[in-house]
Amino acid sequence: MSRLWTVEDVAEYLGVPVKTLYDWRTKGYGPEGKRVGKYVRYKPDDVIAWFESLDDHAA
Repeated sequence: MSRLWTVEDVAEYLGVPVKTLYDWRTKGYGPEGKRVGKYVRYKPDDVIAWFESLDDHAA
């Protein structure tokens, strides 16, 4: 089993600021993350699948 990704891990993978991930979460956009106590964690496979599902022309 691989470890869960932190917000910082996901931000680095996607090349976006951490703040952007938090903004996306409040808007219901971005990869699905789950709260673990006060932290948000992501399954790496879910993040990669979300990224792969993006339309090349979406901006």
